[in-house]
Amino acid sequence: MKPLEAIINTARTHPQRIVLAEGEDDRIVAGALRAAQDGIAQPILVGRVDAIRREVERQGGNPAAVTMIDPAMSERTDAYVEEYLALRRQKGVDADAAVKAMRDPLGYSAMMVRKDDADGTIGGAIATTADTVRAALQIIGRAPESAIVSSFFLMMFCEPHHLKKGVFVFADCGLVVEPDATQLADIAINSARSYQALTGLTPKVAMLSFSTNGSAKHERVSRVVEAARIASASDPSLLIDGELQFDAAFVEAVNAVKAPGSATGGAANVMVFPNLESANIGYKIAQRIGGAKAIGPILQGLAKPANDLSRGCSAEDVYHMIAITSLQASRQKMARENLERRQAEALCEHPR
Repeated sequence: MKPLEAIINTARTHPQRIVLAEGEDDRIVAGALRAAQDGIAQPILVGRVDAIRREVERQGGNPAAVTMIDPAMSERTDAYVEEYLALRRQKGVDADAAVKAMRDPLGYSAMMVRKDDADGTIGGAIATTADTVRAALQIIGRAPESAIVSSFFLMMFCEPHHLKKGVFVFADCGLVVEPDATQLADIAINSARSYQALTGLTPKVAMLSFSTNGSAKHERVSRVVEAARIASASDPSLLIDGELQFDAAFVEAVNAVKAPGSATGGAANVMVFPNLESANIGYKIAQRIGGAKAIGPILQGLAKPANDLSRGCSAEDVYHMIAITSLQASRQKMARENLERRQAEALCEHPR
Protein backbone atom coordinates (compact mmCIF):
# COMPACT_ATOMS: atom_id res chain seq x y z
CA MET A 1 0.00 0.00 0.00
CA LYS A 2 1.31 3.45 -0.92
CA PRO A 3 1.91 5.87 2.00
CA LEU A 4 -0.83 8.27 0.94
CA GLU A 5 -3.36 5.45 0.74
CA ALA A 6 -2.33 4.38 4.25
CA ILE A 7 -2.94 7.92 5.56
CA ILE A 8 -6.37 8.04 3.93
CA ASN A 9 -7.32 4.63 5.32
CA THR A 10 -6.19 5.63 8.81
CA ALA A 11 -8.14 8.91 8.64
CA ARG A 12 -11.23 6.87 7.76
CA THR A 13 -11.10 5.08 11.14
CA HIS A 14 -11.75 8.30 13.10
CA PRO A 15 -13.24 10.95 10.76
CA GLN A 16 -13.06 14.45 12.22
CA ARG A 17 -15.02 17.66 11.66
CA ILE A 18 -12.93 19.68 9.21
CA VAL A 19 -14.02 23.23 8.38
CA LEU A 20 -13.03 24.66 4.99
CA ALA A 21 -13.01 28.45 4.97
CA GLU A 22 -13.43 28.86 1.20
CA GLY A 23 -16.53 26.73 0.87
CA GLU A 24 -17.85 28.29 -2.35
CA ASP A 25 -14.78 27.36 -4.40
CA ASP A 26 -15.42 24.50 -6.83
CA ARG A 27 -12.19 22.70 -5.85
CA ILE A 28 -13.08 22.90 -2.17
CA VAL A 29 -16.57 21.55 -2.84
CA ALA A 30 -15.22 18.69 -4.96
CA GLY A 31 -12.63 17.71 -2.36
CA ALA A 32 -15.16 17.95 0.47
CA LEU A 33 -17.77 15.84 -1.34
CA ARG A 34 -15.20 13.15 -2.03
CA ALA A 35 -13.99 13.25 1.59
CA ALA A 36 -17.54 12.87 2.87
CA GLN A 37 -18.26 10.04 0.44
CA ASP A 38 -15.07 8.20 1.44
CA GLY A 39 -15.72 8.73 5.14
CA ILE A 40 -12.39 10.40 5.94
CA ALA A 41 -13.92 13.53 7.48
CA GLN A 42 -17.12 15.40 8.24
CA PRO A 43 -16.66 18.50 6.04
CA ILE A 44 -18.01 21.91 7.02
CA LEU A 45 -18.10 24.48 4.20
CA VAL A 46 -18.06 28.17 5.13
CA GLY A 47 -19.51 30.81 2.81
CA ARG A 48 -22.83 31.89 1.38
CA VAL A 49 -25.05 28.86 1.84
CA ASP A 50 -27.02 29.37 -1.39
CA ALA A 51 -23.81 29.62 -3.41
CA ILE A 52 -22.34 26.52 -1.77
CA ARG A 53 -25.53 24.54 -2.34
CA ARG A 54 -25.62 25.53 -6.01
CA GLU A 55 -22.04 24.37 -6.48
CA VAL A 56 -22.67 21.10 -4.66
CA GLU A 57 -25.68 20.39 -6.87
CA ARG A 58 -23.82 21.47 -10.01
CA GLN A 59 -21.25 18.81 -9.21
CA GLY A 60 -23.96 16.22 -8.71
CA GLY A 61 -23.45 16.04 -4.96
CA ASN A 62 -25.93 15.73 -2.12
CA PRO A 63 -26.09 18.96 -0.05
CA ALA A 64 -26.88 16.82 3.00
CA ALA A 65 -23.39 15.27 2.75
CA VAL A 66 -21.73 18.46 4.05
CA THR A 67 -22.53 21.12 6.63
CA MET A 68 -22.85 24.65 5.23
CA ILE A 69 -22.43 27.79 7.36
CA ASP A 70 -22.61 31.49 6.52
CA PRO A 71 -20.82 33.55 9.21
CA ALA A 72 -23.11 36.51 8.44
CA MET A 73 -26.14 34.41 9.37
CA SER A 74 -24.77 31.98 11.94
CA GLU A 75 -26.19 31.86 15.44
CA ARG A 76 -22.65 31.32 16.74
CA THR A 77 -21.25 34.58 15.36
CA ASP A 78 -22.20 36.83 18.27
CA ALA A 79 -20.53 34.52 20.78
CA TYR A 80 -17.49 34.26 18.52
CA VAL A 81 -17.28 38.06 18.36
CA GLU A 82 -17.21 38.24 22.16
CA GLU A 83 -14.55 35.54 22.35
CA TYR A 84 -12.40 37.25 19.72
CA LEU A 85 -12.78 40.61 21.43
CA ALA A 86 -11.63 39.15 24.75
CA LEU A 87 -8.75 37.42 23.01
CA ARG A 88 -7.51 40.41 21.02
CA ARG A 89 -8.63 43.49 22.99
CA GLN A 90 -5.12 44.06 24.37
CA LYS A 91 -3.88 44.17 20.77
CA GLY A 92 -6.13 47.14 20.08
CA VAL A 93 -9.08 45.26 18.55
CA ASP A 94 -12.44 46.99 19.07
CA ALA A 95 -15.99 45.72 18.64
CA ASP A 96 -16.25 46.69 14.98
CA ALA A 97 -12.98 44.94 14.15
CA ALA A 98 -14.12 41.84 16.05
CA VAL A 99 -17.36 41.68 14.06
CA LYS A 100 -15.40 42.02 10.82
CA ALA A 101 -12.96 39.29 11.84
CA MET A 102 -15.69 36.84 12.76
CA ARG A 103 -17.66 37.45 9.58
CA ASP A 104 -14.53 36.67 7.61
CA PRO A 105 -14.51 32.96 6.69
CA LEU A 106 -10.89 32.44 7.79
CA GLY A 107 -11.50 33.99 11.21
CA TYR A 108 -14.83 32.25 11.69
CA SER A 109 -13.35 28.86 10.74
CA ALA A 110 -10.41 29.27 13.11
CA MET A 111 -12.78 30.23 15.92
CA MET A 112 -14.85 27.11 15.26
CA VAL A 113 -11.73 25.09 15.97
CA ARG A 114 -10.80 27.14 19.04
CA LYS A 115 -14.30 26.62 20.49
CA ASP A 116 -14.37 22.86 19.66
CA ASP A 117 -17.16 23.33 17.12
CA ALA A 118 -14.74 21.82 14.57
CA ASP A 119 -11.59 19.73 14.92
CA GLY A 120 -9.40 21.30 12.24
CA THR A 121 -9.48 23.97 9.56
CA ILE A 122 -8.13 24.45 6.04
CA GLY A 123 -7.72 27.64 4.00
CA GLY A 124 -5.48 29.06 1.31
CA ALA A 125 -7.18 28.02 -1.93
CA ILE A 126 -8.09 31.69 -2.38
CA ALA A 127 -6.57 33.48 0.62
CA THR A 128 -2.85 34.09 0.92
CA THR A 129 -0.62 32.00 3.15
CA ALA A 130 -0.02 35.08 5.32
CA ASP A 131 -3.75 35.57 5.96
CA THR A 132 -4.38 31.85 6.51
CA VAL A 133 -1.53 31.44 8.99
CA ARG A 134 -2.31 34.73 10.75
CA ALA A 135 -5.87 33.62 11.52
CA ALA A 136 -4.61 30.31 12.89
CA LEU A 137 -1.93 31.94 15.04
CA GLN A 138 -4.15 34.68 16.44
CA ILE A 139 -7.21 32.54 17.16
CA ILE A 140 -6.09 28.92 17.61
CA GLY A 141 -2.66 29.76 18.97
CA ARG A 142 0.48 27.75 19.61
CA ALA A 143 0.54 24.45 21.45
CA PRO A 144 1.94 24.97 24.98
CA GLU A 145 4.93 22.71 24.30
CA SER A 146 5.92 24.42 21.03
CA ALA A 147 8.31 27.35 20.82
CA ILE A 148 7.19 28.27 17.30
CA VAL A 149 4.73 27.32 14.61
CA SER A 150 6.50 25.73 11.65
CA SER A 151 5.58 23.74 8.56
CA PHE A 152 6.58 20.69 6.59
CA PHE A 153 5.86 18.88 3.36
CA LEU A 154 5.06 15.21 3.11
CA MET A 155 7.21 13.94 0.26
CA MET A 156 6.02 10.71 -1.36
CA PHE A 157 8.65 8.71 -3.24
CA CYS A 158 6.50 6.02 -4.82
CA GLU A 159 7.33 5.99 -8.53
CA PRO A 160 9.16 3.13 -10.29
CA HIS A 161 12.25 5.26 -10.83
CA HIS A 162 12.62 6.06 -7.13
CA LEU A 163 15.43 3.83 -5.83
CA LYS A 164 14.31 4.47 -2.24
CA LYS A 165 10.55 4.43 -1.81
CA GLY A 166 8.46 5.71 1.08
CA VAL A 167 7.21 8.85 2.77
CA PHE A 168 9.52 11.58 4.05
CA VAL A 169 9.10 14.87 5.91
CA PHE A 170 10.94 17.95 4.63
CA ALA A 171 10.92 20.90 7.08
CA ASP A 172 10.56 23.85 7.32
CA CYS A 173 9.68 24.63 3.72
CA GLY A 174 7.07 27.33 4.27
CA LEU A 175 7.27 29.52 7.38
CA VAL A 176 10.40 30.08 9.47
CA VAL A 177 12.94 31.95 7.35
CA GLU A 178 16.13 31.77 9.42
CA PRO A 179 15.61 29.70 12.58
CA ASP A 180 18.09 29.93 15.42
CA ALA A 181 19.35 26.77 17.11
CA THR A 182 16.47 26.59 19.59
CA GLN A 183 13.87 27.09 16.87
CA LEU A 184 15.59 24.56 14.62
CA ALA A 185 15.48 22.03 17.46
CA ASP A 186 11.77 22.71 17.91
CA ILE A 187 11.19 22.18 14.18
CA ALA A 188 13.06 18.86 14.41
CA ILE A 189 11.08 17.61 17.42
CA ASN A 190 7.71 18.64 15.99
CA SER A 191 8.57 17.22 12.57
CA ALA A 192 9.44 13.88 14.16
CA ARG A 193 6.14 13.87 16.04
CA SER A 194 4.24 14.80 12.89
CA TYR A 195 5.90 12.00 10.93
CA GLN A 196 5.04 9.41 13.58
CA ALA A 197 1.46 10.67 13.94
CA LEU A 198 0.75 10.62 10.20
CA THR A 199 2.59 7.44 9.22
CA GLY A 200 2.79 5.32 12.36
CA LEU A 201 6.49 4.78 11.57
CA THR A 202 9.55 5.55 13.68
CA PRO A 203 11.00 8.95 12.80
CA LYS A 204 14.71 9.17 12.03
CA VAL A 205 15.79 12.80 11.93
CA ALA A 206 18.65 14.27 9.91
CA MET A 207 19.75 17.82 10.67
CA LEU A 208 21.00 18.86 7.25
CA SER A 209 23.97 21.04 6.43
CA PHE A 210 26.74 21.45 3.86
CA SER A 211 28.95 19.63 6.37
CA THR A 212 29.00 16.10 7.81
CA ASN A 213 30.51 15.43 11.24
CA GLY A 214 32.70 18.50 11.22
CA SER A 215 33.94 18.29 7.64
CA ALA A 216 33.46 22.07 7.41
CA LYS A 217 33.77 24.80 10.01
CA HIS A 218 31.29 27.67 9.90
CA GLU A 219 28.81 29.39 12.20
CA ARG A 220 25.95 27.95 10.13
CA VAL A 221 27.29 24.46 10.76
CA SER A 222 27.65 25.18 14.47
CA ARG A 223 24.01 26.29 14.63
CA VAL A 224 22.85 22.95 13.18
CA VAL A 225 25.07 20.98 15.58
CA GLU A 226 23.68 22.95 18.53
CA ALA A 227 20.12 22.40 17.33
CA ALA A 228 20.72 18.65 17.19
CA ARG A 229 22.13 18.74 20.74
CA ILE A 230 19.13 20.69 22.05
CA ALA A 231 16.63 18.38 20.35
CA SER A 232 18.37 15.27 21.65
CA ALA A 233 18.50 16.66 25.19
CA SER A 234 14.79 17.57 25.02
CA ASP A 235 13.84 14.10 23.77
CA PRO A 236 16.53 11.49 24.50
CA SER A 237 14.49 8.80 22.73
CA LEU A 238 14.68 10.68 19.42
CA LEU A 239 16.81 9.12 16.69
CA ILE A 240 18.63 12.18 15.39
CA ASP A 241 21.88 12.90 13.54
CA GLY A 242 23.48 16.22 12.80
CA GLU A 243 25.11 17.81 11.09
CA LEU A 244 24.74 15.73 7.90
CA GLN A 245 24.92 16.42 4.20
CA PHE A 246 21.88 15.13 2.32
CA ASP A 247 23.69 12.18 0.75
CA ALA A 248 24.90 11.02 4.16
CA ALA A 249 21.36 11.28 5.49
CA PHE A 250 19.73 9.47 2.56
CA VAL A 251 22.22 6.88 1.26
CA GLU A 252 23.34 4.12 3.61
CA ALA A 253 26.65 3.51 1.81
CA VAL A 254 27.57 7.20 1.93
CA ASN A 255 26.55 7.40 5.58
CA ALA A 256 28.79 4.46 6.46
CA VAL A 257 31.80 6.32 5.01
CA LYS A 258 31.02 9.88 6.12
CA ALA A 259 29.25 9.25 9.45
CA PRO A 260 30.05 5.76 10.77
CA GLY A 261 28.05 4.79 13.82
CA SER A 262 25.37 7.41 13.21
CA ALA A 263 21.93 7.06 14.80
CA THR A 264 20.03 6.99 11.51
CA GLY A 265 22.50 5.00 9.42
CA GLY A 266 21.66 6.83 6.22
CA ALA A 267 17.99 5.92 6.53
CA ALA A 268 16.65 9.29 7.71
CA ASN A 269 12.98 9.95 6.93
CA VAL A 270 12.69 13.41 8.52
CA MET A 271 14.89 15.95 6.77
CA VAL A 272 15.32 19.20 8.70
CA PHE A 273 16.86 21.89 6.52
CA PRO A 274 18.89 24.71 8.09
CA ASN A 275 16.66 27.50 6.76
CA LEU A 276 13.60 28.24 4.65
CA GLU A 277 15.64 29.04 1.56
CA SER A 278 17.32 25.63 1.36
CA ALA A 279 14.15 23.75 2.39
CA ASN A 280 11.94 25.41 -0.20
CA ILE A 281 14.48 24.84 -2.96
CA GLY A 282 15.05 21.26 -1.82
CA TYR A 283 11.43 20.15 -1.84
CA LYS A 284 10.80 21.74 -5.24
CA ILE A 285 13.81 19.99 -6.76
CA ALA A 286 12.57 16.66 -5.35
CA GLN A 287 9.09 17.40 -6.70
CA ARG A 288 9.87 18.83 -10.14
CA ILE A 289 13.01 16.93 -11.10
CA GLY A 290 12.74 13.88 -8.86
CA GLY A 291 9.03 13.30 -9.46
CA ALA A 292 8.11 13.10 -5.76
CA LYS A 293 4.56 13.98 -4.76
CA ALA A 294 4.63 16.95 -2.37
CA ILE A 295 1.75 17.56 0.03
CA GLY A 296 1.77 20.75 2.06
CA PRO A 297 2.67 23.03 3.56
CA ILE A 298 1.29 21.30 6.64
CA LEU A 299 1.43 23.38 9.81
CA GLN A 300 2.71 22.06 13.14
CA GLY A 301 3.08 23.54 16.59
CA LEU A 302 -0.50 24.85 16.77
CA ALA A 303 -2.85 24.00 19.64
CA LYS A 304 -5.20 22.39 17.08
CA PRO A 305 -4.81 21.62 13.37
CA ALA A 306 -4.97 24.36 10.74
CA ASN A 307 -3.49 23.93 7.28
CA ASP A 308 -2.72 26.01 4.23
CA LEU A 309 -3.50 25.10 0.62
CA SER A 310 -1.75 26.49 -2.42
CA ARG A 311 -3.83 28.91 -4.48
CA GLY A 312 -3.03 26.66 -7.42
CA CYS A 313 -4.36 23.58 -5.65
CA SER A 314 -6.53 20.94 -7.32
CA ALA A 315 -9.60 19.19 -5.93
CA GLU A 316 -7.34 16.18 -5.29
CA ASP A 317 -4.98 18.38 -3.25
CA VAL A 318 -7.95 19.52 -1.18
CA TYR A 319 -9.03 15.92 -0.61
CA HIS A 320 -5.55 14.90 0.53
CA MET A 321 -5.26 17.88 2.87
CA ILE A 322 -8.63 17.04 4.40
CA ALA A 323 -7.38 13.50 5.08
CA ILE A 324 -4.17 14.80 6.68
CA THR A 325 -5.94 17.43 8.78
CA SER A 326 -8.50 14.87 9.96
CA LEU A 327 -5.72 12.48 10.94
CA GLN A 328 -3.80 15.26 12.71
CA ALA A 329 -6.93 16.10 14.71
CA SER A 330 -7.62 12.51 15.74
CA ARG A 331 -3.98 11.98 16.78
CA GLN A 332 -4.00 15.18 18.84
CA LYS A 333 -7.18 14.07 20.58
CA MET A 334 -5.66 10.70 21.38
CA ALA A 335 -2.52 12.36 22.75
CA ARG A 336 -4.57 14.68 24.99
CA GLU A 337 -6.69 11.79 26.25
CA ASN A 338 -3.59 9.71 27.02
CA LEU A 339 -2.01 12.64 28.88
CA GLU A 340 -5.18 13.25 30.90
CA ARG A 341 -5.38 9.55 31.77
CA ARG A 342 -1.75 9.46 32.94
CA GLN A 343 -2.30 12.58 35.02
CA ALA A 344 -5.41 11.06 36.62
CA GLU A 345 -3.54 7.83 37.36
CA ALA A 346 -0.67 9.78 38.91
CA LEU A 347 -3.11 11.74 41.07
CA CYS A 348 -4.71 8.50 42.27
CA GLU A 349 -1.31 7.06 43.18
CA HIS A 350 -0.17 10.24 44.92
CA PRO A 351 -3.27 12.11 46.16
CA ARG A 352 -2.71 15.54 47.60
